[in-house]
Amino acid sequence: MRQHVNPLSQFFQLPLSLPNHSVLFKNSHCPIHVDIGSAKGKFLIELASKYPKWNFLGLEIREPLVVASEKKRKELELQNLKFLYCNVNISLDSWLSDLDNDQLKRVSIQFPDPWFKRKHIKRRVLNVSLLNSIARYMSKDGELFIQSDIFKLTESMTNVIEESNYFDRKDIQGLKWIDKNPYDVTTDRELFVLKKNFPIYRAIYIRNSTPL
Repeated sequence: MRQHVNPLSQFFQLPLSLPNHSVLFKNSHCPIHVDIGSAKGKFLIELASKYPKWNFLGLEIREPLVVASEKKRKELELQNLKFLYCNVNISLDSWLSDLDNDQLKRVSIQFPDPWFKRKHIKRRVLNVSLLNSIARYMSKDGELFIQSDIFKLTESMTNVIEESNYFDRKDIQGLKWIDKNPYDVTTDRELFVLKKNFPIYRAIYIRNSTPL
């Protein structure tokens, strides 16, 4: 499995028509948490098991990981969870536009590909266009959670979010960075970083009332 794929390559520019939420979930009107870059799916599988009154959608650009995650989901018979393959920067906005009003309550972006080289920074997943899509359809007071073990990447994400004026950073006891995952569930990458005793930079933003 390749660790990184170029989301700007021609192969990933074809828009995919993602199934409507009414088809994906048994109880389609429940609040929705979208995890962008769901990888092996551990994070959402645990959340979906704990919170049956929420719906969870994992989006991943590496199709083999989606296939593997869906296999686990089906084995566990989780009907409030679905994993889909797509390039979120191309296909997510259309899917969000079909949601019920105020249904999108949470979005998480965790340990996205860092793309260190200056010429590759444009490949990073969180850009102004994606953030605007999230802000457009997220309910007031909805949460946007980001985390990474790469400081410059997290700083880049916080800059995009704060320059938009659509989100307010949630104050957690006056800390600049949250000291643990607020959902008490960890991703595979998060576990790896914690075992190495490396720092993780986390922040939660709340959708304010600024219109898009």
